[in-house]
Amino acid sequence: MSMFKVFDISGSAVSAQSQRLNVVASNLANADSVAGPDGQAYKARQVVFQTVLMGASGSAAGADPGNPVDGSAGVRVSTISEDQTPGRKVHQPGHPAADAEGYVTFSNVNPVEEMVNMISASRSYQNNIEVMNTAKTLLQKTLQLGQG
Repeated sequence: MSMFKVFDISGSAVSAQSQRLNVVASNLANADSVAGPDGQAYKARQVVFQTVLMGASGSAAGADPGNPVDGSAGVRVSTISEDQTPGRKVHQPGHPAADAEGYVTFSNVNPVEEMVNMISASRSYQNNIEVMNTAKTLLQKTLQLGQG
């Protein structure tokens, strides 16, 4: 495997984790919301990753699944799904969004779970940046060997 593929693989992970961080930020921003754009309570969103074979050019289109040297894998976001868990109901009869029984339905976002997701995505992002920095340093050292 070429050292340059490290950048393709880690770059795909950085891009995917960046999208995950955006989704987590959206979930946290709407944790206490009552109604979304459709008039319903906000539903937490979850990122679903998918493995992608990286070809010689760093794209999935050029990958040869029968060639393990050419079949290095990266990652991409395949879908962003909505959590179908019902939102929490709080009895607040005076609230404008209360139903006939006086309950207000809030979003189904669990802030503690989202904070864990944020830390996990952030560390994964940082680790992949570190992999790229290490690969860059190794390539620079290799070039310096040829100068001396």
